[in-house]
Amino acid sequence: MRVLAIDTALEACSAALIDTTVAEPLAAQTLDLDRGHAEALIPLIERVLKSAGASFDSVDRIVTTVGPGSFTGLRVGISAARGFALVSGKPAVGVTTLAALIAPHISESDAVPVVAALDARHGNLYLQMVGAGGRTLVAPRASSLRDAIRAVALGPVRIVGSGAAMLAAHWPANVAPPLAVDPRPAPDIIWVARLGAVADPAHAKPRPLYLRPVDAKPQDASRLLRR
Repeated sequence: MRVLAIDTALEACSAALIDTTVAEPLAAQTLDLDRGHAEALIPLIERVLKSAGASFDSVDRIVTTVGPGSFTGLRVGISAARGFALVSGKPAVGVTTLAALIAPHISESDAVPVVAALDARHGNLYLQMVGAGGRTLVAPRASSLRDAIRAVALGPVRIVGSGAAMLAAHWPANVAPPLAVDPRPAPDIIWVARLGAVADPAHAKPRPLYLRPVDAKPQDASRLLRR
């Protein structure tokens, strides 16, 4: 199965094409971006397909990250995946950014829990913790730094994500320190593709995972009257 994966949820715009029958990805590219995902995504996908010597017709499944992350970025990736699926008749699935960050560490070893922590600004984090066998120890949530520490500082862990350094810097002195701190700002797009390849399209719809309300609010004082 050929899987086209895209990620626009965080501080990168990424695309990859993998074939599940071979070990190495067919092509992958990542741009470090904090904005401008909408303009960058389609040309990026075109370059990835060209690099792989593949056409869009050869793609069997589309995968996109669904959050948590930038509200604007999420809409770009999810809208693109849904549009591709509608036009091609191929299934589209969603993968969370937290799961994609955790997956390579758990694949390497599940002996020590992995915490995915994303900086949600203003001293808050998006958080998930996974232990042995991929068992969820802390479900995806938005949390203050203090509550995050209470939830995951239970012993040796590995921390990954844009909030990893923040979490490690406030680790309690009476708890064994993190064994590894990986502050990468976005998941590896190859792992997004791999997770999407094994996801069940019936239960992994490309729907946004919002763990907190949108920051933007209507300006009631200047609202125009509707006719």
